[in-house]
Amino acid sequence: MPTSMRSVLPTLLALLLGYALIQIGNTLQGTLLSVRGNLEQFSPAQIGAVGSAFWAGIVIGSLWAGRVITQVGHTRTFAALAAVAASTALLHILVVNPQVWIAARALTGFCFAGLFIVVESWLNASVTAQTRGQILSLYGMTGLIAGISGQMLLPTGDPGSFQLFCFVAILICLSLVPTALSRAVAPAHAVSDTKINIMQLYRQSPFGVVAAVLCGITTSSFFALGPLWAQERGLNTAQIAIFMACGTLGGFLTTWPLGWLSDRMDRRHVIIGTSGMAAAILLVIIHFVPMDGPAWLVFIYVAIFGGSVIPTYSIVTAHVNDMVRPGEFVAAAGGLLILQGAGSVIGPVISGFAMTEFGRLGLLYIVILAQALMAIWGAYRSLQRAAPPTEEKENFVVEPTVPVGTRLEAP
Repeated sequence: MPTSMRSVLPTLLALLLGYALIQIGNTLQGTLLSVRGNLEQFSPAQIGAVGSAFWAGIVIGSLWAGRVITQVGHTRTFAALAAVAASTALLHILVVNPQVWIAARALTGFCFAGLFIVVESWLNASVTAQTRGQILSLYGMTGLIAGISGQMLLPTGDPGSFQLFCFVAILICLSLVPTALSRAVAPAHAVSDTKINIMQLYRQSPFGVVAAVLCGITTSSFFALGPLWAQERGLNTAQIAIFMACGTLGGFLTTWPLGWLSDRMDRRHVIIGTSGMAAAILLVIIHFVPMDGPAWLVFIYVAIFGGSVIPTYSIVTAHVNDMVRPGEFVAAAGGLLILQGAGSVIGPVISGFAMTEFGRLGLLYIVILAQALMAIWGAYRSLQRAAPPTEEKENFVVEPTVPVGTRLEAP
């Protein structure tokens, strides 16, 4: 094992374990709120607003958490935000009200933004340029595995009771233990103060900017309202958990193959292909999968759908990195995450209203529209600008969908 990797391994293991516990609790909570909201007779629009609030908190937290870390340090910030996030999880069962849930979910998003920033910035500052790609890829894959694990915990309790909410709080509290007991100290330069200029980023990569927003609309709509769609289709609690886990598992299985392919051809063409596949799968579900069809067939289709949409953001990020200068990678990543966050705020709201108006198919209509727009925009931009030569491309890295500590620069 290289010396650089050996020296960072204790820090890596502690941070990844804490991150995994956070993500398990986060994905369980997201699915649980959708299912419980439906049991409490919240409208699809209200459930979508709860999902959007989380991403609104993520965006705000991404812009502010870096200052908190600078003032009190990584470990104290992690401890404080984890305590608030765990307490907020319990608030959902103390006050069952859509307005309270929206506010609580926004606060949860703010806390999770800070927690993710602590982990990501600490990892980034602790590794070398030679190992950063490996570490961040491992980080991204850890998030996907934790996401699958969190979904599969849903059948362990009754969504109509309080136990699962307590389980979420316990998982978030336990995430404190590895970080608190680690003797590693975060480097002083761990938080980036890089400025973000969205307009400049658009000039450098028009496709990347638009695609990042559409990625946010698609994935947030699926994770916020997918459980409600499955519930209204007639799936039970265990089947809803499998349904959501299959979507994430599909993304886990296709991320590396699609990334490898994007390194060897125009990345936009890969995204056009995955967007077309995602839209086609949803059209098949609408027109050819009967309501009384077997659940396993739906699981297969959602796995293909997840395999098409979940890796897209990492490929979009790689495409943008091909277009910007080396010193602008951090600012570009921050800008894309803010754009994805903005799309994630919009997605569940419009999908929720669509489900209110058109029933459960409203969610599929919105996602199909987002994926069709991405494919059309990608095809148009491919005609306007040639892809960079393969030898000039940045290597593909699995991008964890988490915020970075940055600040905006006015255009």
